[in-house]
Amino acid sequence: MSRIVLGVAGGIAAYKACLLLRRFTEAGHDVRVVPTASALEFVGATTWAALSGHPVSTSVFDEADAVPHVRIGREADLVVVAPATADLLARAVTGRADDLLTNVLLTAGCPVVMAPAMHTEMWSHPATQANVATLRSRGVVVLRPAEGRLTGADSGPGRLPEPEDIEATCLAVLAQADAAGAMAAQDLRGLNVVISAGGTREALDPVRYVGNFSSGLMGIALARAAVQRGADVTLVGANLHAEPPAGVRVVEVVSTADLAAAMAELAPSADVVVMAAAPADYTPAAPSDTKLKKSGDAGLTVEFRQTTDVLAGLAARRPVGQIVVGFAAETARDEAELIELGTAKLARKGCQLLVLNNVSDGAVFGAGENEVLLIAPVGSRGRAAGTKTTVAHAILHAAIAERSAE
Repeated sequence: MSRIVLGVAGGIAAYKACLLLRRFTEAGHDVRVVPTASALEFVGATTWAALSGHPVSTSVFDEADAVPHVRIGREADLVVVAPATADLLARAVTGRADDLLTNVLLTAGCPVVMAPAMHTEMWSHPATQANVATLRSRGVVVLRPAEGRLTGADSGPGRLPEPEDIEATCLAVLAQADAAGAMAAQDLRGLNVVISAGGTREALDPVRYVGNFSSGLMGIALARAAVQRGADVTLVGANLHAEPPAGVRVVEVVSTADLAAAMAELAPSADVVVMAAAPADYTPAAPSDTKLKKSGDAGLTVEFRQTTDVLAGLAARRPVGQIVVGFAAETARDEAELIELGTAKLARKGCQLLVLNNVSDGAVFGAGENEVLLIAPVGSRGRAAGTKTTVAHAILHAAIAERSAE
């Protein structure tokens, strides 16, 4: 596993860094916590030491014989600062080295991720925005903060992203060097990306439905990756099993008809459309207005009709320059059969990129990891495996490559 340095600056969101630390350590990573002196006003050194299993210091003079201000940064595979306050961002930009954390930032040769947390006015101030731009120009991944309740009664952008979102991004950076570069470069800035996720439900009666096993986690990961790369992201969520990431506009739908209507409204203005949702292929022809009752030992016969083919419709109506990415969950004996099924589906649907899953054993649904094949009309775009956020970045890379080739 990886050696991670968790820097903690002095903000009320420091308590959330404890949850991030626990997520890292439970995944098997070796984590060294380097707080600022102000951070210890919010969460004490004893807590950080107990959770990480390492001693905690803010000073370059502790354990001076081990030269920690150089060694810690040099040995790290990743440095993540959460929360990164306005003060910490400013000190990092100017190259200050007046405590252990800023020294670590100067000596780290690994990727650096910063998760800002501050009041809205501080985040939107031109000085902070200039500092963020400077850090990104140096290759630092600066996450987009969440919107929501802040320290007091006020709400707005500046809230620390949830620990699971920070962790997912960090793991993607560790697994995929070009993901860090894409986030630092904000390579999707100015693009409108519409993503669908989850599984639709088709009502049998007021209390029962026909659905599928899709959790929406892959679509959520795509939304997370796209927003951290600078895109304006709308997530059309069908019965999602997890919370959407920060910075994403969410449109909730239930049925395939709802999904088709929402995508038809949103897609025309999108630069990239990703149909990661699993819409039902069939819906009851005549759903009951009242609850269906048992009648002795008699069975139940339900007539189904086909639903709208959402992906094919989007591909047929796509404006010039738009990229439509489809997903296909197939049951195949081997990779050759999977590619054969996917190639036929790609031609039938008319999209520019198809993401292929072999779901023969059902392992993909609800899992944190995924393995996919990417195919395009001109041939294979390769494969991607790892956490769903890592796979999401690979899919976005392929989509942008297709867009550049248009």
